Amino acid sequence: MFTACNDDELKKVETVKLQQEALNANRTFGAEVIYSDSAKVKAKGFAPVLDKVTPKTGGNYQEMPKGVKVEFYDELQASKGTITSEYAIMKETEQITIFRKNVVVINANLTFNTEELVWNQNTKTFTSPKGIITKPDGTVINAINFTAPEDFSTVAFENAYGETYIKGDLTQ
Repeated sequence: MFTACNDDELKKVETVKLQQEALNANRTFGAEVIYSDSAKVKAKGFAPVLDKVTPKTGGNYQEMPKGVKVEFYDELQASKGTITSEYAIMKETEQITIFRKNVVVINANLTFNTEELVWNQNTKTFTSPKGIITKPDGTVINAINFTAPEDFSTVAFENAYGETYIKGDLTQ
């Protein structure tokens, strides 16, 4: 059996070859990233695998395909909360980090479960299209368009529904 390529087919191969995007990726195992402000550690991120990717077209990003855990610290360097997810990507140009798959935020005021959480470094806020807020008193809220400052001191959401517990006698 014989196969032949004519000039037109070779031109197609060259066109496809030129359209491929060149990437430069560096992989780190057991990565720890420290976020600080005014020489104070604000958070530490731990990822089993951290890929630093530099596309030929620009727009560097860091990808954590095996998940990430971020621990937040107060002024006294005591832990004040965590975020964990099965996947995350930090887009350097856009200054955002997107946490995906089984995202869990835990602090003293709430536990927030969602499938996607976005941290915007410019606005210093977290947003999520939807998720479940669980408060220490057992209140459960299904929240749409969740928003919180980066310390999760307050939360805002729309179209919420859920179950809450009220202390005291309501018959009086």
